[in-house]
Amino acid sequence: MPLIIAASIIAGIIIGTFFANRFAGNRLNIINTSSNKLNDLLHIIDDQYVDTVDIANIVEQSMPKILEELDPHSSYISAKDAKTANDDLRGSFSGVGVQFVIREDTVRITGIIKGGPSEKVGILAGDKIVSIDDKPYVGEEVTNEETMHRLKGEKGTKVKIGVLRHGQEKPISFSVVRGDIPVKSVDATYMINKELGYVKIKNFGETTYPELLTSFAELEAEGFKGLVIDLRGNGGGYMAVAIQMVNEFLPKNRLIVYTQGRKSRREEYRSDGRGSYQNLPLIVLIDETSASASEIFAGAIQDNDRGIVIGRRSFGKGLVQYPVEFSDGSRINLTIARYYTPSGRCIQKPYVKGQPEEYEMDLITRYERGEFFSQDSIHQTGEKYYTSIGRVVYGGGGIMPDYFVAEDTTALTPYYSECVTKGTIAQFCFKYTDDNREKLQQYTNAAEMEKYLRKQSVVDLFIRYADSNGITRRNNMILKSQHLFEQAIYGSIIYNMLDMNDYVQYLNRDDPTIKEAIELFNEKRTKPILDEQTGTQNADSSKKKAAFHRGTFGIKPKTLTFTA
Repeated sequence: MPLIIAASIIAGIIIGTFFANRFAGNRLNIINTSSNKLNDLLHIIDDQYVDTVDIANIVEQSMPKILEELDPHSSYISAKDAKTANDDLRGSFSGVGVQFVIREDTVRITGIIKGGPSEKVGILAGDKIVSIDDKPYVGEEVTNEETMHRLKGEKGTKVKIGVLRHGQEKPISFSVVRGDIPVKSVDATYMINKELGYVKIKNFGETTYPELLTSFAELEAEGFKGLVIDLRGNGGGYMAVAIQMVNEFLPKNRLIVYTQGRKSRREEYRSDGRGSYQNLPLIVLIDETSASASEIFAGAIQDNDRGIVIGRRSFGKGLVQYPVEFSDGSRINLTIARYYTPSGRCIQKPYVKGQPEEYEMDLITRYERGEFFSQDSIHQTGEKYYTSIGRVVYGGGGIMPDYFVAEDTTALTPYYSECVTKGTIAQFCFKYTDDNREKLQQYTNAAEMEKYLRKQSVVDLFIRYADSNGITRRNNMILKSQHLFEQAIYGSIIYNMLDMNDYVQYLNRDDPTIKEAIELFNEKRTKPILDEQTGTQNADSSKKKAAFHRGTFGIKPKTLTFTA
């Protein structure tokens, strides 16, 4: 019996090897040969190279370059970065609960997370961090990454923070116990008017769907009869979350998205019919920075003719990444499939393997050829596809909106551009906020604060500040860009003092995309209609307007803060 078993095992190995080589084309041997070649190279360098070499560092540097040869979204994340890579999507992290910016090599606290560890010990917005764990923390070593590294940490651990407070000569020391800090992905929820609700979503994270349901509950209490979902600037996140959200709006058994790859069989995701808002008028806003899960959402709504999409062509990120973790904590995100909308469109825009720079420049290329300013500049040469009612949509990358809203540069001047790109507006706004924090705290909403700022002639104060910081005053350009300066300066100060919800509401007041959404809702044109002659949306529910978005691509003022 042992001889028979042994003979059977040997025969099995021989037969298995024969068929593996025959049908797999010796691919395993090729991979092993290449792998051994890389290992041999590293051993030779380590053993014979003229200078001492850090082999581990060479491997770390090589991993991203190897993955670049595959596609623009396969990536390598080091063990150090992997710990915090998905903080925005997880919905929380462990830290001290402060928002900050860095000005003049010093960490300035711009906001305190309500109920967080820092609020409990008495740290205030406006405090300057000058030491961490009894060691000075100012100067060139101060960076956003290093600050987050020092302030974040395991829940329950302590960190000593020394701050310099306005009006006090000596630093104050606080011992802060790190705790869970929530990270919200819904930036704003409010009623645009008496009937139309609005929700702005920053990304698709673990808590986005429950946050959205909370937003719906708030809007229900206000009696909303229509909804705007704003995905502009939303770079994506988890596909499953986007599917959950789309499911709220579709009837049963509608295709939401499907994925397919060389080694990944086609997998379809359909609505279950349990959504609570299947008949609610729906408007989705997108732009050139809406990507991935945002495009899944917009594509599902568009292809199912469930609502209308307004804005500009989306980014075109339709590759599915699968995380593979290494023993040292580092990982790769490997592309294993593509996303397809219900009509069969692949969301991914074209790319050339091994040329990530060209891919990263795509938005600038779009800008230069006029795509942001004229719908006629957008040449969709991809294959034709058809929505549920037969409307023609195109492949070739990204989601083209049903209603195009152009970018406007009529108020843009070189003077304004210089003020933005040099960071002068952001620096002035932070300084003004810091110097006037007590007065500004009297105002609890954006409208009141804007009224106060106008009375203080804050734009004129900024012009003098810019002049004293090397940007020569140019009166004609200042007059032409007046509205841009007001929006950027008032908006930044409102953001510094209030919260994101107030800031978004302030910006949306003059936003032409929002105005377009309101007009279409009021005219009851939120349901696509097929024009049988053209195969496109009916002329009564589609128009090309010279609606404009103030500002210009690439030089919009940033109000970015970091949280730790």
